[in-house]
Amino acid sequence: MAKEKGRTVIATNRKARHNYTILDTYEAGVALLGTEVKSLREGKASLVDAFATVDDGEIWLRAVHIAEYGNGSWTNHAPRRNRKLLLHRREIDNLIGKIRDGNLTLVPLSMYFNDGRVKVELALARGKQAHDKRHDLALRTARREVEREVGRRVKGM
Repeated sequence: MAKEKGRTVIATNRKARHNYTILDTYEAGVALLGTEVKSLREGKASLVDAFATVDDGEIWLRAVHIAEYGNGSWTNHAPRRNRKLLLHRREIDNLIGKIRDGNLTLVPLSMYFNDGRVKVELALARGKQAHDKRHDLALRTARREVEREVGRRVKGM
């Protein structure tokens, strides 16, 4: 079997950009079991309520749902177990300092295969208030209306 090349997205957290202001992003590897990888190859993952925490100088991915592998036996994994994220020590120390300073959190944006290895795009984020969400929605709607009008003018309507 030929080795995979490129990036294949498994799951995305679509609500993350709505609920949080993204300040910085990181790419992290994930320590997985064999049945988890097989389940991910079938695309059975959800990042809906997922978040990352720092425990004893390590970063852990929590509340990610990876469905049990259908052909697995008694060795199958627990769907919502905590999974260790693999980052360089310098990156971990940087993240710990930033999280400790302000009211920031780590949110997974997407999970994907990169050259056959499972990676997570992790975002350092700040939670949005309700008025910020409404403001962003209004801006997006106004931008969409401007693009429609420009399109109409180009077509001569």
